[in-house]
Parts: sequence; structure tokens; C-alpha cells
Amino acid sequence: MRYLPLLFLLLLIPGKMTAQGDLPGEAGKYYASQDYARAAEMWEQVLASGKESAEIYYNLGNAYFKMGDHVRAILNYERARLLAPQNDDIAFNLTIANQSVVDRIEELPRPFFARWMTSLAQKASADGWARLSSATFLLFLILLGSYLFSRSALIKKVAFFMAIAAILLSLVSFFLARQNHIRLKNRTGAIIQCPRSTIKSSPSDTGTDLFLIHEGLKVEITDSLDSWKEIRLPDGNKGWLKDSCLVRI
Repeated sequence: MRYLPLLFLLLLIPGKMTAQGDLPGEAGKYYASQDYARAAEMWEQVLASGKESAEIYYNLGNAYFKMGDHVRAILNYERARLLAPQNDDIAFNLTIANQSVVDRIEELPRPFFARWMTSLAQKASADGWARLSSATFLLFLILLGSYLFSRSALIKKVAFFMAIAAILLSLVSFFLARQNHIRLKNRTGAIIQCPRSTIKSSPSDTGTDLFLIHEGLKVEITDSLDSWKEIRLPDGNKGWLKDSCLVRI
């Protein structure tokens, strides 16, 4: 539906993600008093100081949504989701904000294994997978010690198979942590911020017009040349756009 019931919009308040102890108390007070512009300004200042967190981006997205700035709301929800991909509150509010996007583009189908790996990686943050990898590796060392030094044949057998399971889980967790870390570091995702953007066939104003997209749409940056960026849409279509119409997630 293009217009959401008011009941759903009322859910756009700082909920589980809000951590008032980690944010300036004034920002929360301004938000509670419906001074969303002032609250957003203060949360932006926190981010500018280098204190990045999913909670801040989530609440900043809520403030912008309340102000009617759906593009910045989507941008901050996407940034929050990068840091906390498993959080349902972020995903829900992002879905609501995306209802304002004009373009309805079907995502290009991906192989089952790629979709499954992405879904699995998003079950936890990079730090979460790294902690699991460290814990299971420590368990592997303990089990290895039990296998090497135990005199009981039963304990040695159980320790052997459990050690194999532990090291495999540790390796998988390490791989998922690394994938999430790379995704956080590279940040090739971007949000269109110009109301209407004509995508070109080449990085030039004289390039052929390919198609038109609108603000709020999420794209992937695949190449760069001077002030131009090559972008890929969810359906696989590519083209060039001035970087002034993009803001990286």
C-alpha cells in the first residue's frame, strides 16, 4: 500500500534500540517533546564526534521520518542495519520508510547458496560472529587437550568429534565475521538523494539517457570516475550518475 495506517506510523518511536545512557540526555528530551529537528541536530553532532552506533542511527532515522524527510530516514535506518543486521525494529521501520520510494524495482534473483549465506551473516554483527569464532576456537583447544591427554577411550572419542565440530564452527564464524567487516568497511551501498535522476550510459552529460530513478532508492556503487559514479540497481541494470545525487550508506 502506498499509504500506511496511522497505527503503524505511531510505532516509529525510539523503542528497544534506544539507549539513553549512551546518547545526550537532551536529544531524548527533545524527541519526547516532539522537537524532532533539534533532536536530529544533536544526534548528528554525536555522530560527527566519531561515536557511531546502531542506536544513534536508528533514533536519528526516526527523527527524520517524523520530520517528513524520508530520504534521510532511509539512509540512517540502512546505516543502523549495517551495524545491527539482526535487529527487527530497524528492519520494520526501514520497511515503513521505503513505502515512500516511488521506484518499485524487483531484486535480481540470486543463487540459493548466496541468499542463504547473506541471511546467515545477518543473524549477528561482525563483532558477534568474531566472539563466537573466538569462543569456539577456545573450546576446540580444550577438547584437543582432552583428546591428547585423557586416558579414557570414550572421552578421547567424544573429544575428537566435538573438537572437529568446534573448529568447523570457529572457521565458519570467522568467515562470516570477515564478510560483515568487509561490508562495513567498503560500504558500496548508497541512497539516491536527488528527487529525479537520469541515469547515463557513460560518465558524461552527453551520454545516452538510459532510465529515470527517484529519491530514496537504494543502489550499489560499482565504479567511479571523477565526479561520476557507476551504479547498479537491484534488478541488475547499470548506469552512470553524478555523485552529488548519491549519499553512501
